[in-house]
Amino acid sequence: MSQQPPVRSTGSPPPRPDASMSLLNNVIDHALDDGYAEASARRAAEGGGLPRTIRAKLGLAAGLVLAAAVVTLGAAEARVSAPVVAKERQDLIDRIESETSAADKLEQDVERLRGEVGERQRKALEQHGGDQGEVLALLSGATAVHGPGVKLVVDDAKGAADGGGGGPRESAGFSDTGRVRDRDMQRIVNGLWESGAEAVSINGQRLTALSAIRAAGDAILVDNKPLVPPYTVLAVGDGQRLSTAFQDSADGQYLHALQENFGIRTSISAEGDVRLPAAPSLIVRTAEPRGAGAAKVPGRATADTGKGTS
Repeated sequence: MSQQPPVRSTGSPPPRPDASMSLLNNVIDHALDDGYAEASARRAAEGGGLPRTIRAKLGLAAGLVLAAAVVTLGAAEARVSAPVVAKERQDLIDRIESETSAADKLEQDVERLRGEVGERQRKALEQHGGDQGEVLALLSGATAVHGPGVKLVVDDAKGAADGGGGGPRESAGFSDTGRVRDRDMQRIVNGLWESGAEAVSINGQRLTALSAIRAAGDAILVDNKPLVPPYTVLAVGDGQRLSTAFQDSADGQYLHALQENFGIRTSISAEGDVRLPAAPSLIVRTAEPRGAGAAKVPGRATADTGKGTS
């Protein structure tokens, strides 16, 4: 008995051979997700289709080109202005050198005129002072002197600090820092005068009856000229006797106490010959004919002037 094939209905299309693979067909037909497609379309519309990285590179390149242009322009301007700046600098240097030379010449003229004035003063003293002219010039500091005497060197203590210490010297307006003060130098000079010194100088500054030893901060001024340690005091007189008399005096003992208590360094020695310059800018305020009595020695006056300063 023969088997008949099944009869199909002619009203519906035959099924697809891959009808059982509908999921795979959907993946193949829609390989690009709708969201990705929308984002790609928006990116193309905003950036003209260029990827973001390319736009960033182009922007960086444009910035570098602009920076290079600015640097090149600045270098060109500097190269153009360099000769002008150099000329102005040279002109300024020439002006400074010219003014310095003029100031040096004026200073030389002042020194020359000061020497002429000093010479006329000495001649006037000799003319009106008779045999006492040289003595008056010596005692007034109007002339340079040399002879036997003493050399006293006073220096700050090692590692002297700048701050105050609040010790016994603090109560008198000083500080326990191991620094030499103006009043210390005043007492030293006064002690030398009292011990028989005929002429005194500190670091080359000749002292007269009008000299003042003052302080400006930590600096010591002699006639308004600052001095720096160590302070070298030269005094003309009988060297050995002057040295002994000063060390035995109250001011010499004061200096010794500074050395013992505060570490201030001192040394004194008798010298066979010391040289002291004339006092600068010496002014004769009054002059009287020599009458009865000997001329007064101004050494004590210098000491009193030193003690009267602060």
